[in-house]
Amino acid sequence: MSSEKPLGSVIQGSLSQGLEVRLHADVLVEDMRVGKFLVVQGVRSRFFCMLTDVALGTASARILANPPEPSNTFLQEVLAGTGTYGTINLSPMLMFTPKESAAQSEGQAEKKAAKAKANSKKQSSGALASYEANTNAVELLPVKTIPSHFSQVFDASERDFRAVFGWEDDPQRRNFAIGQPIDMDVPICLDLDRFVERSNGVFGKSGTGKSFLTRLLLSGIIRKRAAVNLIFDMHSEYGWEATREGKQFSTVKGLRQLFPSQVQIYTLDPESTRRRGVRDAQELYISYDQIEVEDLMLVRGELNLSEASLENAIILRNEFGKAWISRLLAMSNEEIQEFCEVKMGSKSSIMALQRKLTRLDDLKYLRQTCPKNYVNQVLESLESGKHVVVEFGSQSNMLSYMLATNIIARRIHASYVHKAEKFLQTKSPSDRPQPLVITIEEAHRFLDPATVRQTIFGTIAREMRKYFVTLLVVDQRPSGIDNEVMSQVGTRITALLNDEKDIDAIFTGVSGGQALRSVLAKLDSKQQALILGHAVPMPVVIRTRPYDDSFYAEIGETPWENLPSDTIFQAAEAAKLDLGF
Repeated sequence: MSSEKPLGSVIQGSLSQGLEVRLHADVLVEDMRVGKFLVVQGVRSRFFCMLTDVALGTASARILANPPEPSNTFLQEVLAGTGTYGTINLSPMLMFTPKESAAQSEGQAEKKAAKAKANSKKQSSGALASYEANTNAVELLPVKTIPSHFSQVFDASERDFRAVFGWEDDPQRRNFAIGQPIDMDVPICLDLDRFVERSNGVFGKSGTGKSFLTRLLLSGIIRKRAAVNLIFDMHSEYGWEATREGKQFSTVKGLRQLFPSQVQIYTLDPESTRRRGVRDAQELYISYDQIEVEDLMLVRGELNLSEASLENAIILRNEFGKAWISRLLAMSNEEIQEFCEVKMGSKSSIMALQRKLTRLDDLKYLRQTCPKNYVNQVLESLESGKHVVVEFGSQSNMLSYMLATNIIARRIHASYVHKAEKFLQTKSPSDRPQPLVITIEEAHRFLDPATVRQTIFGTIAREMRKYFVTLLVVDQRPSGIDNEVMSQVGTRITALLNDEKDIDAIFTGVSGGQALRSVLAKLDSKQQALILGHAVPMPVVIRTRPYDDSFYAEIGETPWENLPSDTIFQAAEAAKLDLGF
């Protein structure tokens, strides 16, 4: 650290409130920005810190009472650094403590890192060597103390970032580069194995790039084979392609284009899917006998169902079983009257229920009966390792989205519960279910305090991967999500939010959240996000990785049309595919 230029000195602070640093006279206050990362060099440890506030100070009140004239630049320069100065507040996040005998090996590690950096012809191996040299000598510990007075503050180096966040090519972890710090060109990596262990959230107000962030995360999970994905694509943005925001019209690739052999699209509106030029999408229909009373409880607001109607729905279900909706819609007034006399139901409530359930006929994907179980087909795709995108097309209203999503997810979760229980009994690696990540949009509609007990998603969020199923929730109103569920969200990736309630919700269950509030409020409206939680060792502000042609080339598969014909035939033969030749 001695070879770097110090920025300031610690003058006071505490473990709970953070550190106050006085900047040196030659450091420009305007270079200090909220969200920047700095390192404080203590006697025994280095403290990795986030800048949370910037302020101006003066040595005497007389300077404020009689400030120099704007034209008197000489006096301003004389006062700068002595009479007037800048201060910054730092929140310590981690401590770098040298391991045993690290002092003796530090010089060798530096030489190895410099040699790896200079070897431009072997970038990948050089990066990995640099990563190993930089991380083996230190141990990352939570902050339980603070540095002493007048400890010097430095810019965080590339070495510091790699020691904290790792390197994408680390053979020991499934790391995925999600972006870069706001003032450096070094990758910030998520540990995907830890990411899929718990439910996670992508939050931000409308127009801040939540869909792009979600596509990045899903691409990383697919590329690194950390889990299998089930994506409920409300606005048809993740499957084939999506529109890029901007003055000129352009599109970005969806997951099916990036990973043609690993992603399968199912559609609830085949006509809309064909109009958009999507190839090889499979139809998905749901029959009335797959709808349960719990599903109607979730959409009671959309259907305007009363409590009495739902109670009578239970009576109908108990009498007619799975076919209760079809029987109800076919019943005449006389049949309803006769049923109520025998089963002690309410005629007015049942008639109101019948009238309101006729709205289900407007949903294109609902059928009286289906020739096959399409939900089982989705489950078979997931079991074979395929990532599934369920497109809604023109059926993207909230009634349609909430009903279909809850029905499909409930049945798939039931299957995973059965598999997990079998695995717990046998302990056989072959019986271990592959982790499943379910992505839902408008998550506050499923997870608000009033309905969270009726949705399968509330159950999944509280289970914390007990049955190998987790959620990736995408929402612009985190304050609408139940507090208990928010406390179980492991990793939170948050773009700009303005509403105070939403900001409070993001820091539910997060220690030291107050210091991060100012960081979140100062994010840019595009391509910046705050990441905190289980998959990163500390909160970090990033410039999100561009989702463009260079990203496609780095992470995507080679498209089939670009492969040599003999390679295609070999793959087809290996997979026993029938190409029709």
